[in-house]
Amino acid sequence: MSILLAYSGGLDTSFCVPFLKEQFGEPVITVTVNTGGVAPDEASAIHARSLELGADNHILLDGRRRLFDDHLSYLIKGNVLRGGVYPLCVGPERVVQARMIVEEARRQGARAVAHGSTGAGNDQVRFDVALRILAGDLEVITPIREHGLSRADTTTYLKERGFDVPASTTTYSINSGLWGTTIGGRETLDTREPVPDEAYGTTSPAEAPDQPLDMVLAFRDGVPVSVNGTALDPVSLVEHLNRVGGEHGVGRAIHVGDTILGIKGRVAFEAPAAAILIATHRELEKVVLSKWQQYQKSHLADFYGMLLHEGQYFDPVMRDIEAFIDQSQTVVTGEVRLRLFKGGIQVFGCTSPHSMFDANVATYGETNELWDGRDARGFARIAAVHALLARTAGPGVSEAQGAGQPNP
Repeated sequence: MSILLAYSGGLDTSFCVPFLKEQFGEPVITVTVNTGGVAPDEASAIHARSLELGADNHILLDGRRRLFDDHLSYLIKGNVLRGGVYPLCVGPERVVQARMIVEEARRQGARAVAHGSTGAGNDQVRFDVALRILAGDLEVITPIREHGLSRADTTTYLKERGFDVPASTTTYSINSGLWGTTIGGRETLDTREPVPDEAYGTTSPAEAPDQPLDMVLAFRDGVPVSVNGTALDPVSLVEHLNRVGGEHGVGRAIHVGDTILGIKGRVAFEAPAAAILIATHRELEKVVLSKWQQYQKSHLADFYGMLLHEGQYFDPVMRDIEAFIDQSQTVVTGEVRLRLFKGGIQVFGCTSPHSMFDANVATYGETNELWDGRDARGFARIAAVHALLARTAGPGVSEAQGAGQPNP
């Protein structure tokens, strides 16, 4: 029997390889699910590092398209930003990784799965919830959480066994994925200081090109399909926007929010594609959706993002919300013109065959073809009735506050 380890190549999962071998004396198979951020040279380095640490085998799985189809597409359609800032870079990745690791554990006939989450963060909950639902018969081993180990502890452990530990892995915990990169450590442990530029992988807004970049994004049924007229598959499109957006300093921010365990957390992130796609998609929706569609969808999407962040992807209500979101997107088709410049995103305008801003139906300005001044006057009088009655009937309302007898 063997133990399947969710392996990123970072400090914590690197520690787990020799630790599991020593503690259990069983074969350890490391599995890296690429949900973005793993270039071919990095994949080779992760593979070599795993074997160097003592793994019996290493497996690389590509989960990028699955991540987009099952999760990112709904974050775009829902314009989901946690706290109005954070585009959920990590939470969806953990769901995909857990699902694919369970599938690989079945193929390998493993008796247990392991992950390197600590006892303080969100990832432990996300992994454990998914593993309990999908593989309740498999043992779940979490060495760092079970033994309360710090990054200094795991660094010492590896060095004592002759394994090199890059200094950067001890200073910051960095998670790179298709939807963005999160950066935690040192400055994010309180709320006073920003993360320094050298911790980011993208260009700082101050050092971004002096010439702006204009582009046109096309959406079909709420999903991005092309850039400047060139059709791209979803993964390639997101990767392209991450690259060009990062070159122009787009998508950097710091988020403070509530963790799953109830404490406050702070994380720096850079997510150029997410920033671009949500800004443009939201603007297109303003043109094609009714105000009540936008209102109701924003509430449901915010709730959806919260549950996804907290590892509750498998709750049936998530499928219900997805059905609502999908239905709302049947008219979200069109093109959006935008400009990237020095960290900023400026949306110039958009067009859609389903636009409700249609000059053939309504004349915008001082006159309108759908009603005349008499209709408008009557509407305005009726629109005041409910508030007027409430002010008249309410206690303690003075004449000075404008309350009096209704004016027929």
